[in-house]
Amino acid sequence: MTDSILVADADGLRSITLNRPDRLNAFTTEMLNTFNAALTDAAADDSVRTVLITGSGRGFCAGQDLNDRSVAPGGAAPDLGESLENRYNPAVRTIRTMAKPVVIAVNGVAAGAGANLALAGDLVFAAKSAKFIQSFARIGLIPDSGGTYFLPRRVGSARAMGLALLGDAIGAEQAADWGLIWRAVDDEQLLETAGELARQLAAGPTAGFAKTKQALNASGGNSLDAQLDLERDLQQAAGHSNDYTEGVAAFLEKRPPVFGGS
Repeated sequence: MTDSILVADADGLRSITLNRPDRLNAFTTEMLNTFNAALTDAAADDSVRTVLITGSGRGFCAGQDLNDRSVAPGGAAPDLGESLENRYNPAVRTIRTMAKPVVIAVNGVAAGAGANLALAGDLVFAAKSAKFIQSFARIGLIPDSGGTYFLPRRVGSARAMGLALLGDAIGAEQAADWGLIWRAVDDEQLLETAGELARQLAAGPTAGFAKTKQALNASGGNSLDAQLDLERDLQQAAGHSNDYTEGVAAFLEKRPPVFGGS
């Protein structure tokens, strides 16, 4: 990885840190390409059982660095569709579909695509000083990187519309109260709290976690009958897993389980 994306491994947990603190970790094309490579590698690496994404400095991610694709008056407009198709959307898809939990630790401002990439995570923690801002309306754009998908599902259509049209900042505690994120924590406890939970997940039945992600992600587009059929099929597969055998044995033997993730 380049200096803009830092990667570290420990006991099945892979940490990916956005690292342009002088620009609030705003994305450039090169940084996005590196971030996507880090996500793809984490998804494919069987030794990685949980992923933790955070930012360095006082911000999580300010979204796109507009200096990286500035639009001069009278100049050619950038192809924002190409940027989404080839860089932002693959990141969202990889986070949502990788067969392992993705924990997000929002350490400061999360704006624009940075906010919505955070919302793509499975469990989102935020420092109490953090803010989420759908800043797209301020420059004549729509919420992207999954914003129009995640917002109404998390907070309902009325609040989603208000956040999208007004571009107002929402604090971490309000975001937690609204159900936008999992939990707001004291700033100095953020990485310890998110890291502890990520390590807990890494030691858990990760094959079952993957199936849980698959089922929940499918539920919004499925009928009840289709979802029941999916639950049946996934549970059938989970029932044949080594983790299920170990979980039952540990329960009957009154000992902590030792899951292998298979």
